[in-house]
Amino acid sequence: MNSRERMLAALSGQEPDHVPLCFMIFAALRDQCADLLEYADKQLELGVDATVELPLSPLRASHDYMDAPGLPVRYDPRVKISESRREDPAERHPLLQKGYETPDGTLDTVVQRTDDWPYGDHVPFLDDHLVPRSRKFLIERRDDLRPLRYLLTPVAEADLVEFREGARRAREFAQSRDLLVRGGRGLGMELAPFLMGMENMLLYALEDEEFVAELAEMIFEWNRERMMIFLDEELDLFVRSGWYESTDLWSPRLFSRFILPWVRKEAELAHQAGTLYGHIMTSGQMPLLDLLMDAGVDVLIGIDPVQGKGMDLAALKEKTAGRMCVWGGVNGFVTMEQGSENQVRQEVREALGILGQEVASSCRRWTMCATHRRGRGGTCMP
Repeated sequence: MNSRERMLAALSGQEPDHVPLCFMIFAALRDQCADLLEYADKQLELGVDATVELPLSPLRASHDYMDAPGLPVRYDPRVKISESRREDPAERHPLLQKGYETPDGTLDTVVQRTDDWPYGDHVPFLDDHLVPRSRKFLIERRDDLRPLRYLLTPVAEADLVEFREGARRAREFAQSRDLLVRGGRGLGMELAPFLMGMENMLLYALEDEEFVAELAEMIFEWNRERMMIFLDEELDLFVRSGWYESTDLWSPRLFSRFILPWVRKEAELAHQAGTLYGHIMTSGQMPLLDLLMDAGVDVLIGIDPVQGKGMDLAALKEKTAGRMCVWGGVNGFVTMEQGSENQVRQEVREALGILGQEVASSCRRWTMCATHRRGRGGTCMP
């Protein structure tokens, strides 16, 4: 098999010629490369089953949406943005204020400029750094959703042209090297903590379900248009970000109410386009496995036996065998980056020993891929 055939076999529950080795994230190598095509070639030099990722945007671009990777996030041209900094004797750190004035009202946020704040006096729109440092979040009540629509707008024509040209180059590159093409990342309620904070998000979900349901639908409609642009490029795999969609935050009931319907719709869209659908969730996945499989998720990405809350590899294998590919099995930060060579080897052996075994003689669907790897009912590994 070539690399693309091997990856597709693992993802689709068939038997590859050998276990794929494929990283979802390999920042140490990526940051040494001029672009994503060089990044793929560097992985091939290591013997890795590299993938070609869309969009081919600059790796080190300074965006207003660092934690919403994918197509650029643009605002309605009528939006007026203001930013300021002030010192408050009651605060340990300076406060940064940002306002978005729209035709339907103004949204504003206040953030602590802590010593480790990476953006100077600028406040980004969608970023992990906002969540623990915000004194005031953008979205506080249902009326705030009207101006939010001016910040979640359709993809600009110039960005679309650039994306399509990059997709053409990526497909040609992938075909020349027999590599799998993936794209995304789609965003669902992953977006909500940036806008309203994690605690507020969950309190609103309990106290005002209609408010959170309206936000979830707004995000889905915005994301669906962006997703369709990827699906038009004949991807092998579309990936949704779901780090903040697991039971580390959401109960299964709340997940079923606010997230699952949209995962199901996105999986249907992907399958209608002939594309596999992947969901990134690195912790708290075990109580959601049946829901994700029933929704049509083809591959669950980020299986972590060290930092993943509640992860039981044996139970995972028994539950998903023949129904869903799992991509993971070895921890990235603790094991791969900080562990010794022997520790890495041992964890890889353990993951392969559990996830790589056949469930029954008639089932040959267990492959493996670590820190982010895969196999349908199996895995892959770095």
